[in-house]
Parts: sequence; C-alpha cells; structure tokens
Amino acid sequence: MMSNAVALILGGGRGTRLAPLTSIRSKPAVPVGGKYRLIDIPISNCINSGINRIYVLTQFLSVSLHSHIRNSYSFDKFSGGFVELLAAQETTSIGSDWYQGTADAVRKNLVYFDQPGIDHVVILSGDQLYRMDYGDLIKTHISSGADVTISCMPVSREDARGFGVMQLEDSGRVKGFVEKPQTDEEINAVLTDPQWINSRGIDSKGRDCLASMGIYVFNKDLLIDMLSGSEFTDFGKEVFPQTIETHNVQTHLFDGYWEDIGTIRSFYEANIELASTDADFDLISIENPIYTRSRFLPPTQMSGANVSNSLIADGCRIGEGATIENSVIGLRTIVGENVTIRNSIIMGAADYEDDSADRLPLGIGDHTTIDGAIVDLDCRIGKGVQIVNGKDRSDTDLENPVCVIRDGIPIIIKKSVLADGWKLDDNV
Repeated sequence: MMSNAVALILGGGRGTRLAPLTSIRSKPAVPVGGKYRLIDIPISNCINSGINRIYVLTQFLSVSLHSHIRNSYSFDKFSGGFVELLAAQETTSIGSDWYQGTADAVRKNLVYFDQPGIDHVVILSGDQLYRMDYGDLIKTHISSGADVTISCMPVSREDARGFGVMQLEDSGRVKGFVEKPQTDEEINAVLTDPQWINSRGIDSKGRDCLASMGIYVFNKDLLIDMLSGSEFTDFGKEVFPQTIETHNVQTHLFDGYWEDIGTIRSFYEANIELASTDADFDLISIENPIYTRSRFLPPTQMSGANVSNSLIADGCRIGEGATIENSVIGLRTIVGENVTIRNSIIMGAADYEDDSADRLPLGIGDHTTIDGAIVDLDCRIGKGVQIVNGKDRSDTDLENPVCVIRDGIPIIIKKSVLADGWKLDDNV
C-alpha cells in the first residue's frame, strides 16, 4: 500500500463538447462500457496501484456522480482508505467562486492533503480510458529525484497539436512545455529524438513528440508552495511553464492504450471499440480489474437473437429475432422482437418498472431499427421506430428535448419517449 501518496481526480468543467450526455450529469458520471462510469477508470487504477486515499473534485451536475461513488466504493475501517468527493463550495477562506481551472480546483482543496505522512500527490483526470500502474509512475518520480513528474506518451507531430508537448534535455529533464502547438515552428521547438524514446524501452515508431496525458505527480510541499503563493488557474498553461524554470520536472513514458473521452465522437468510438473481439482496451483483466457498483442483477436473457461483436450488460432481456451488431447494450435494457441495433450504444435503465404501468414501457419496442446512435438512460422507444441519420447530418440544435445529432451521431436524450413509428429524419 502506498501510504505516503494521495490521489486527486479532477472532475472537469461543464463538458460542453460531450453535451447532451453532460447536460444532466458531470463528465466522470457518463456511462461507459455498458455497466461502468468514466470515474471508475481512475479510481480502479488507484486501487490496483495501492493508492487508497482518493479525492474527487467536482462542481457541475454532480448528483449522479455522488450517488455512484457512495454506492460503489467502501473501504474497511482498518485500511484507512476512502473515496471522498470535494464539491465546489462556499467557505470563509476561499469564498464561493467556482473552480477557475485545474490548478485553481486543487488550490481550493489544499487543506485536505496538507497532512503529515503525505509526500506525493497524484493528480488525475476523470474522463480518460486507460490502465496504468501509478506505482511505476511514483517510482520514476522518486528515482529521478524529480519535484514534478508528468506522464506522457509518444505522438506524431500531427497529433501533437491537440496536446501539451514536452521539450526535454538529454537527461530527460523537461526544459520546455508548449500547450497545443499549432505552427511548425512551435512543434519543431519541442521535438524529441525518436532514438531517445527507443532508449527508454518504448518503440517510438517514428513518433517524435511527447504529449502530456494530464497525469502528474507532485512533491506535496512543492505543490502547496506553488499554488498557495500564486493565482495560477491551469497546470498546462501556467503552473508547468513556471515550475520548469525553477525545479526538476521529469517525464514518465507510457505507451499503452489511452483515450481522452472529450467529445461525442471519441466517446462513441471508444465504446464501440470496447465491443470488438480484438479491442485494444480489454475490459477483462485478472490483475487490474475495473471496479464499479455491485447491483446484484440477474443474468441477461436472450431468445432467438443474433448477437455479434457486442457487449451485453447484466439484467437485459433480448427478444426473439433481434439483431445486435457492433454495439454496447447497457444494464436492464429491454429489447423487443425483431429489433435491429447496429453500431450503437444503448445505456439501458436505472431500474426495472412494473409491467402494468399505463404508459409506453422502458426499453425498445418491436421492429425498431437503431443504427449509429446513442440512446441515453431510461428511454421509452415504441414499436417500428427508426433512429437512423438517413440525411447524414453532422449537428443539429442542442435545444431539441428528444434527439440531438452531434458529430454525425444521433443521441436520444435521457428519459425521452418516442411514440410508435417515430422516425428521426421526420422529427429532427
């Protein structure tokens, strides 16, 4: 157990690029992989790495996130472990301002880890999909004598435009940091020799930039000094450029699967890939499982259905003649007879309901077709419905209360009701 380390998971901002999924929940609370939430990824990485003191910083639409964490993570009293939520709040010392950025969020919660016995603070993002042993990260940090260590991965110069990119000395010490370089001049200034990357045991494959993953280790005392004595609001744009000038900032190289779930397109593609038989990120891991809420649901029941390259979560009922291809089917999803679901994410339902209810039932009605779409939780979809972007539209009005198209992907809003025969192209 890493008793001298504490983890802070940043809950993120409003998540506008993930709207409408984030219009009613925070980014870390977005369902992923049929039965998990995004927040389960960094928390599971912490637990599997031996870090059992975990804070989650939140502010926007955090009710469902609070509920999920409260019902998912409980440590015995002898371990001293916890997962604690720190929501933006009014206090006599910090006022009532919302967090103004990643560094500001940490500054306003310094009191929670300015404690005896804590030497290292691991700062993580709550909206990424990956596995990492943070113990290896901390070992790199200690062995290099670093004050700060930034986990980074090799990327091509084309991909580097979307990241914070490091410029290194031969020793591996960071001597420059450029946030999302756009011009050739900016990128040329932060190139890393691929042979240097190869010498660190990672095949560069010609990639010559090292991009920050948004995963950091700070010596606690330095972090407190840097933030309490400044008005910095962002790590990438302000904290690191200053720290690089005055302290030993090192890198920890990583080359496993890592995906930033920042847009509807990236969310959709990451989920669909999880359903593939040769997915780069395998949900099954004996040594590093992904933890989530124990729901005690019955096994999924299927009768005469044709299912391929798909994930079917617990508690579902799949009707006769249904076809499900390249899709993720979430908890408690009820699929009628002769339904076709292709290349789609169905998030399922938060609970079962009484069949005698005098309304359209939760789930998907007979003879409905869903192709290339996302259906949020607790939707009631009638018979013969067509959720297909036949007009190949990229984006539609976010104010539509039932269905929105983002990045070319139709999204049925949480708790929407689609009557029998409803067609996307006729109603959106």
